[in-house]
Amino acid sequence: MTAQLDGDRTAASAQRLAEPWWRDAVIYQIYPRSFADGDGDGTGDLAGVRGRLGHLAELGVDAIWFTPWYASPFADGGYDVADYRAIDPAFGTLGEAEQLIAEARELGIRTIVDVVPNHVSDRHAWFQAALSAGPGSPERERFWFRPGGGPDGAEPPTDWISSFAGGTWTRVVEADGTRGEWYLHLFSPEQPDLNWDHPEVRREHEDILRFWFDRGVAGIRIDSAAFLVKDPALPPLTASPAPGQHPHMDRDELHDIYRSWREVADSYAEPRVLVGEVWLDDPKRFAAYLRPDEMHSAFNFDFMTQPWDRDAMRGSIERTLREHAPVGAPATWVLSNHDITRPVTRYGREDSGFAFARKRFGTPVDLELGTRRARAAALLVAALPGALYIYQGDELGLPEVELPVEVLQDPMHFRSDGVDPGRDGCRVPLPWSGDAPPYGFGPGEAARTWLPQPADWAPLTVAAQSADPDSMLALYRAALRIRRERADLRGGELHWLELGDDVIAFVRGDGTLSVTNLGARAVDLPAHHRILLASTPLEDSTLPPDSTAWLAL
Repeated sequence: MTAQLDGDRTAASAQRLAEPWWRDAVIYQIYPRSFADGDGDGTGDLAGVRGRLGHLAELGVDAIWFTPWYASPFADGGYDVADYRAIDPAFGTLGEAEQLIAEARELGIRTIVDVVPNHVSDRHAWFQAALSAGPGSPERERFWFRPGGGPDGAEPPTDWISSFAGGTWTRVVEADGTRGEWYLHLFSPEQPDLNWDHPEVRREHEDILRFWFDRGVAGIRIDSAAFLVKDPALPPLTASPAPGQHPHMDRDELHDIYRSWREVADSYAEPRVLVGEVWLDDPKRFAAYLRPDEMHSAFNFDFMTQPWDRDAMRGSIERTLREHAPVGAPATWVLSNHDITRPVTRYGREDSGFAFARKRFGTPVDLELGTRRARAAALLVAALPGALYIYQGDELGLPEVELPVEVLQDPMHFRSDGVDPGRDGCRVPLPWSGDAPPYGFGPGEAARTWLPQPADWAPLTVAAQSADPDSMLALYRAALRIRRERADLRGGELHWLELGDDVIAFVRGDGTLSVTNLGARAVDLPAHHRILLASTPLEDSTLPPDSTAWLAL
């Protein structure tokens, strides 16, 4: 029997690998520090991931996406890369990464890695050389070094605001000890921005793509993809810049960069995939990144930020599908990531939407309500046409953790003068087994995890939920299995049904109906052949509030 099951699994994996996988793939995001610890030091690593690939295969994912695993001082969780061709020693070695890529592929799971082209670490060899070389040097031309304004150059070149709050320029001390030029960083001072007008910057990143593609990586996720190109005149930021005229975001010159990257991706026998992190309000500008000669897909942040409201969520779905249709690109759906408040917590708050500016300590939450809604949302997004992303731990229904201030590490907290709790609360290490921290996170029970885990997470471990047919994990496993098995849930078609003011309902293909009740009262389900899956027990053919059901017609 075991041999038969293994054979079936291998055949199914081979079939999935032969298809154009990225259009409707299920992609699981791994934040390496917090997934699993293989050496017992309290920090996740590649050995830990390799030891837990079985969990991902059983869950039913098609690919894993790693946030940065490169050598880094971790001023911003690894998004300050010091060397793209080396794995950070906290995670393992390049050889281990190659083994992981190969072992995952044997299970039918592809690997996507992050590339952070807007900036590097201030420890990167290029930036260190720029500091040493001084003003006017070729080394500084790879970055945005500029003299300051005002008396003695004491004022920054622009008044641009950082994505992490505060200013975007830091002044350096030159080799002779004098106060010198300023350098641009749209994020933290430890992340100097690269000058993408410099040909060496472009060549280097194309070489980085080839380096990882040659090692079997199936695609890359492009961090802050709309930020790379700056107006060299460094003009002031106006209130409403014309399309393509923002001084440091979504400039038209970006598209030449991604066309060249697409040529690299398409040069492989199995073409590699480009996935962009593109935060833009203008649907036409957003869709331009998804033209056939640029990126394959881009993250849909609009849906993820919507409150638990029928009109807001349906409006986001309609906008997303409408934006992607002209360029033939698949939509993407995600409930959270390593930057966003977890859905169990978010949907349990009075303000159930998301905005960085609204994050505060001590926000009240109803976790029972949030969990019920998160279960319903999981089925809603899994039924939509396109690719589905799952952030690690969402399949366990983990809540956001409000950590003690003294353990916080995220620069967003510190650059907000302590007002923003930051993003560490969704990055707490996963619970795998056991009744107390570290919940099987590593091989030893004594090691403290790099961020502390709550004392009440025993019911949320993978082991506990695997034994519970009504758990969040069981729901995710069933949903992804049905999504794979039913041809209706592949392809791009969706037909809306109007079942009430508080209901989102649509048919996929000819025979699969998804119904989500976002209201306060139960609603009658339409005629159907059988129930495929429901986020909560149904009552006499009615769908309770805050629930989703999948029906076979």
